[in-house]
Amino acid sequence: MALDATTRTETDSLGSLEIPADAYWGIHTARALENFPISMRPISVYRDLVVALAMVKQASARANKEIGVLEGSRADLIDQAAQRVIDGEFHDQFVVGVIQGGAGTSTNMNANEVITNVALEMAGRDKGDYAYLSPIDHTNRSQSTNDVYPTAIKVGLGLDLQSLLEELDLLRRAFLAKAGEFHDILKVGRTQLQDAVPMTLGQEFHGFATTLGEDYHRLKENASLLYEINMG
Repeated sequence: MALDATTRTETDSLGSLEIPADAYWGIHTARALENFPISMRPISVYRDLVVALAMVKQASARANKEIGVLEGSRADLIDQAAQRVIDGEFHDQFVVGVIQGGAGTSTNMNANEVITNVALEMAGRDKGDYAYLSPIDHTNRSQSTNDVYPTAIKVGLGLDLQSLLEELDLLRRAFLAKAGEFHDILKVGRTQLQDAVPMTLGQEFHGFATTLGEDYHRLKENASLLYEINMG
């Protein structure tokens, strides 16, 4: 029972804690906030990582339902709650710090608790009613931090990569435009912190564009490595 209307009581193997009643995170997240007050920078600043974590939870719920290890109604609730996180809701509830011990366990549990409590609310249940839907036994079923976290990182990087490629190409094109604009402006080249042979400013900008073009193609070619995930 909560001490007052502003909190709810959650219990784990170490004891009980009072959790803010309006928080979608739970006791494992609360312990992480106590144990790792290091960076003061929450994982929510990395939007695509939060989205990727929710995608992993959603995919796991669907797979668990398909193979019959998670009741359909529970799997559907987790699926729907995860979709809301994917759509951008509840990101402010991902509060654990980016620097933590435990190889990402706190991040995984933060995701489990938020998605579970969103699902409980959607089912008309109270937050923290883990007898009905558990962040560990249901939302995290068939998973480990050791596969959830690296999989989410790869998925998140994949989400980020497309926008990075678009921006790289825009910058490459801008450098090429400047290369043409400055093609007849002479300047002194530089190497090893010394003056070198003359070159045009256009040649310098063309070099920038060439380097970015090479980086663009390397990133695009290596993107397939992100599709080799740890789950499954």
